[in-house]
Amino acid sequence: MKNYGDRALNQLAIVTGATRLEGIGAAISLALADRGFDILYTYWPNYDRIHHDEYSQNDHVKLRELLVEKGVRAEGIEVDLSRKNAFQDILERVNRFESKLCVLVNNAAYSTRGTYEELDADELDLHYFVNVRNMALLSSGFCKNIPAGVKGKIINMTSGQSLGPMPGELAYAASKGAVEAFTKTLAAEAAPRGITVNAINPGPTDTGWMTEEIKKELSGRFPFGRPGQPMDAARLVSFLASPEAEWITGQVIHSEGGFIR
Repeated sequence: MKNYGDRALNQLAIVTGATRLEGIGAAISLALADRGFDILYTYWPNYDRIHHDEYSQNDHVKLRELLVEKGVRAEGIEVDLSRKNAFQDILERVNRFESKLCVLVNNAAYSTRGTYEELDADELDLHYFVNVRNMALLSSGFCKNIPAGVKGKIINMTSGQSLGPMPGELAYAASKGAVEAFTKTLAAEAAPRGITVNAINPGPTDTGWMTEEIKKELSGRFPFGRPGQPMDAARLVSFLASPEAEWITGQVIHSEGGFIR
């Protein structure tokens, strides 16, 4: 039996999209491990090989080592969230843990740039499959499989598409808009089960994709003089996963450090 004082005991958190150590998914996993949660995280190297120049194929292994060092049990599962039944593979892996499933963080995302002139069915489908379909099915499965009496937490990661247009990201904005709508309605349905459902918009976050030129441009639009960091989002997720946040549900929290649009 683990002893973490007031931290989580024998509780399991699922975190999708934790392929890179620089990413938000890895930061969330580490923050939840600090609270004592066992961690089941997903990773998908093929996407990051294409979209991140500084990607290390061993990052997911290093993440597990860092999590285990914190005294929690951790496992990673390589899963392509564009597959129809990917959510089932994740939920089945939960059975390997003795700890109770308590938290789901839908962090994984598919994102490419493109205007209406470039939009096609294949690109739109990929955004939908990853950002909406498996997010929704995994959330549904979580609600159906959470142990009786457990106050579950679902936390979805979104973007600021509801605050204004996102030119050049049409498919992404459409899919993330669906995440916000899904969050609010699922929150109402899941509340009788004691499950809270919220979404977080972390704003522009430096996960390794920002060039020095981009950082300089964005820094002037942040009152704190810097863009968001993965741990900024992770700290908020950690709070929403805690008992202190049990009265917060159906919210889209824009935690952007005062970003000026």
